[in-house]
Parts: sequence; C-alpha cells; structure tokens
Amino acid sequence: MVSINPESKSRAVNREVLSELIKLHGKTSLGGKLPAYDGRKSLYTAGSLPFESEEFSVTLVDPEKKDKEKAEREYKITIRIAGRTDLYHLQQFLKGRQRDMPQETIQVLDVVLRESPSWNYVTVSRSFFSTTFGHRGDIGEGLECWRGYYQSLRPTQMGLSLNIDISATSFFKPVTVVQFVLEFLNLRDASRPLTDRDRVKIKKALRGVRVETNHQEDQIRRYKITGITPVPMSQLIFPVDERGTRMSVVQYFMQRYKYNLQYTSWPCLQSGSDARPVYLPMEACKIVEGQRYSKKLNDKQVTNILRATCQRPQQREQSIREMVLHNKYAEDKFAQEFGINVCSDLVSVPARVLPPPMLRYHDSGKEKTCAPSVGQWNMINKKMINGGIIDNWACVSFSRMRPEEVYRFCCDLIQMCNMTGMSVNPRPLVDNRSASPNHIENALRDVYRRTTEMLGKQGSEKQLQLLIVILPEVSGSYGKIKKVCETDLGIVSQCCLPRHAARPNKQYLENVALKINVKVGGRNTVLERAFVRNGIPFVSEVPTIIFGADVTHPPPGEDSASSIAAVVASMDWPEITKYRGLVSAQPHRELLIAFRRKTGRRPERILFYRDGVSEGQFGHVLLHEMDAIRKACASLEEGYMPPVTFVVVQKRHHTRLFPEVHGRRDMTDKSGNILL
Repeated sequence: MVSINPESKSRAVNREVLSELIKLHGKTSLGGKLPAYDGRKSLYTAGSLPFESEEFSVTLVDPEKKDKEKAEREYKITIRIAGRTDLYHLQQFLKGRQRDMPQETIQVLDVVLRESPSWNYVTVSRSFFSTTFGHRGDIGEGLECWRGYYQSLRPTQMGLSLNIDISATSFFKPVTVVQFVLEFLNLRDASRPLTDRDRVKIKKALRGVRVETNHQEDQIRRYKITGITPVPMSQLIFPVDERGTRMSVVQYFMQRYKYNLQYTSWPCLQSGSDARPVYLPMEACKIVEGQRYSKKLNDKQVTNILRATCQRPQQREQSIREMVLHNKYAEDKFAQEFGINVCSDLVSVPARVLPPPMLRYHDSGKEKTCAPSVGQWNMINKKMINGGIIDNWACVSFSRMRPEEVYRFCCDLIQMCNMTGMSVNPRPLVDNRSASPNHIENALRDVYRRTTEMLGKQGSEKQLQLLIVILPEVSGSYGKIKKVCETDLGIVSQCCLPRHAARPNKQYLENVALKINVKVGGRNTVLERAFVRNGIPFVSEVPTIIFGADVTHPPPGEDSASSIAAVVASMDWPEITKYRGLVSAQPHRELLIAFRRKTGRRPERILFYRDGVSEGQFGHVLLHEMDAIRKACASLEEGYMPPVTFVVVQKRHHTRLFPEVHGRRDMTDKSGNILL
C-alpha cells in the first residue's frame, strides 16, 4: 500500500513521484524489484520487499516555473505491506474447483500488464490512446478523434484471456483557444463580441482544460482553466502592483510583453481561484495536446467519429492483431518481472447458431405465423395479435413541413395502424398544430390543454391517448419532448423525424405502427411455442415473471442530473410479451402484485435480468438486490420464496467475434450465434 503526501488526484503526478522513487531507491531499498503501480494506493511487486513499512522522500522539479523554490516540491512516500496475493486460488477458480472469483489476484495481473502503456499513452479508463496509432480525424467543433485500444484481463473457461479491441474517443484539438472558439461556436467573424450564451457554452466546454501560453518565446507556462471573465478584456481592469496601480489586460500585455492583443471584445480565460485570479487572453493561449473531451458529443460528432473508425470484420481483426504485435508483450519488462507470457494468437472457440423461433400473428391476417430469416421479418400479410385501441390522438409538428404534408403523413400513419390490426379513430381530437422549435414546452402544454378541454366538453373522463410529434430538423430536442410528454404531462408520444415523415414509405409506417401499438397496450406478436404445453423451456413449465432492471446514469458533464433506477416485468404468462415499467422505491413488490392481478396467479419462478453491472460489482449487487427480491416476495405472503435466477447482462465488453475464414457466407456471425 502506498500513501503520498501531499496527496494528488492526478495519476500522472503520482506516477512521476513513484518513478523518481524507483530511480533513487529501486536497486537499494526496494531490493531491485520493479513494481507495478495503479496510480493510486496500490503497489505490487513480484516477491517480498526487504521491509514491512518504510518512508521515503523525493523532490520533483516543475520545469515551467522560473522560481527554483516554487518549482521544487518535496513528496513523502510511505510504502507498507498490506498483504500477499498467491495464484493458487486463481488456478482453482479457473479449473472450476472454487466458486468465488479471486478478483484481487486478477486485478494485480491486470495492473502489471497496464503498467507500460500507462507510461507511454494517454489513459482513458481501460483504454489507451496515442497519435502513433493512426491518423487523427477531425470530428468538428474543435475536437478530433484519436485511435487506441481497449485492454482487460479476464478469467475464461480457457484460462486467463487478455481482451484487446480497437477503440477511439474524442480529444481537444491542440489549437489556439481562439481557433477552438471559432470552431466550437461555428463563427466566421472573430471581430464580433461574444454573447452571454456564447460565454456560458465556452465556459462549460473549457472548464478544467489545460492551456499553455504563447506570448513569450523563451517561456511557456501552463494553466488550468477555471472560468471565463464576465466582461471583455478591454474592460477588464486589475491591480498590477502593491501600490494599487490598475490597468486593463490590453494595456498590461502591451506594456509588459509588447504584445498587441487583437480580440479585445472577447473575454479572458480565468485560471486560479476567484480570490486570486489569473487572466489569460484567448489569443495568447493554446490547448495542450492529449486532453480528452469527456462531455457528451452531438449527433454530427458521433457520426463523424463512427465514420472515421468504422471497419469491416476482416479489417478490425487485422487491426487487433497489429496492435498486439505493436505492444510487444514478450518484451514488456513488467510482464517479464512477474513472469507473465502473452500469446499473440486469437483464441478459437466453438459456437452454434440457434434456430429462430416461430412467431404467431392474428388469425385474421393472410399469414398467421412467421419464421424470421437472418434476424429479420416484416408485417406483409400479417396483423398484430392484439391491436391497441386509440379513440383520441393529436399531432404537433416542430419541423418545416407544410401543414398539408403533416396532414397527409398522419392520414397514412393512421391508415397503416388500422391495416395492421389496431383500431384508431381516423380523425384527430384537435387540429394539427405547427410550432417553433424554440417553444417546444409551451406548444406541448398548449396541445395538452386543448385536448383536455375538448374531452371535458364531450363528457369523457379519458385523456389524450397518443401525441404524434414531428421533430425539428436540428437534433437535440428529443429528450426534452419525452420529458415533458411522458413525465410532466403523462401522455404517450411518438416522435418522427421530418425526413421520414415528409416521404414515408410502407416499411417506415409499419415500423412506427408497431411502436405505437406497444405503447398503447397492444401486442405485436407472440412466440408460437407459447401456446404449446411446456413449449418455451424454463418459462412455460410454471408461472414465471421476467424482470429487467437498469440504472441510467447522466451523460458526462451533466453534473446536475441524477441516476435513475428503473425496472420492467412481464405481465402475461406464458406468452411473455407484455411488460410494465416502474420507477419506484419498491418496484419488485409492486410488479409482483401487478403480475398476480393480470394473470390471477403468483409467480412460481423469477427470472431477473440486470444490466449495468461491472465485474467488480457482481458480489455487491447480488447480495443487496437478491435480498430486496426476497423481501418483496415475503411481504406478499408469508413463506413465499420462489426460486430466482439472477442474470447479469453486459454491454461494451469489447469481445469481438470473427469467422475463422473471412469471405465465406457460411462463416459470418449470424443472428442467434451462441458461444459454447
């Protein structure tokens, strides 16, 4: 265990401190050991150190500071033996003789294999990035994408496997701050003052970003941006000496550095605290290379980064092989120190393709059953097995579509809903409404008010059942529309892109109709085997409820948002096609009650799918959530303890499957492919 004083949150600084320690004491006090360090509190060595606890002192010099006293900083490092890890339990686990995974042992080996790339590349979570891995691509608004690779050590049935995958992420372009602002705000005229809205956007984007000054040829200093000044630099006045002499930033740079500032109507960057601020003109600063952009990308940037990194399977496999060779694990000094050997070949695993299930549709359609092909099927000659009923609906358009185009689209969509098995009133409750994208919430609330008044006049206690929303041409409003409709007003909404609504084809209308049917309580299809006794293995034998749970976290940079836990559960047995969702403090209990109310029977088996759990959280989640499920069952009836199957579903695992022979149609990764 390692403790560094003064503490630093930066892994890079901590690594520099440990590097200096190893340089000074590696061959003496550390007994010649080459340790692997995680950048925080854990330090691992292959074998025992010659002490139980020892304190060291090292001094780091900041080359960017002229004052020697301020440039030098002393650190005290305390190394204490916290425990010893052996490989015996890992071997027993891999052989299937031990149930509990020795997570700590795997973590040690993972840290060892990550030590060299942590020094050589930019580290982002479990991935490493560098400009040496390929061409950096411009993705717009002052950002670029860097290529890299994901690396993780995983226990598998074949032993320990090193999971390597090609990766890419967004970085700030190493350009002047002025150029970044022009690109970020999409400005052509740099002479115009920035608005308050512009300032807020820049502050949010650049807060925490490191910049280096370029107004002094003989000295480059680095600062971390903490904010943006509220006034332009021509009006920004500050004291320059102990006598209280004050001057503007423009005057100061001219007098001190003979530097004539050009963008005087723009604000300054601010570094340091509000009590002791450092003002930096944007044109005198350049963004330091290698800084990841951690906030949410817009749709255009996502498209650009996908376009820059998208590869066919054969190319991706080749890129992974080249990355493994590039890393030279056989020559890695840390792997050699700990006796780790990494095979450079991909692993071959057996697999089989499950046959697709037969689907059942309504008997009134020409085709009552359907066998999906290559994971695809359509609604031609078929009708929904349970069509929903919509008596009142409305439409609001935030697009530039003409009213007659909106009317025609609504007619086509409602006609398709009725053709595929639903029962929908052909006339809207109120006339279609067009509104500006700048007044989304007001328009939605106005439509809701008008429809509520209309239903009240008709003496109906129902509310609006469906609101068709045609989105603006500019992306970014979907989340707001859904929040207002589903959360604030409590109405079902169906959003449509204007490029599809303006020229809808039959396939698009069918797909939207299927979505609407499920939203209003209908069912599109069920499994044919659900109507056969014990037709669906595990599920059909006894009344079974299937849960799905996830925790949705806010996107990067959205500090004010909170994480939301949601649970859905099947409400029909044995078909298992109708689900009810719930966001609640006790969702398990309420959904169990709803299942019994719908089916007339209590679940005799629970199948629980849990998303969003990392490997290190398995034990914690299983302990707490299984306990919550048991308590929910016990609260319904004393002694009620149905068997529970808890399944963790993982995304973003970076496991890539490739055929042994590329180019053969029978060797492609098909739908239903299952690894054995």
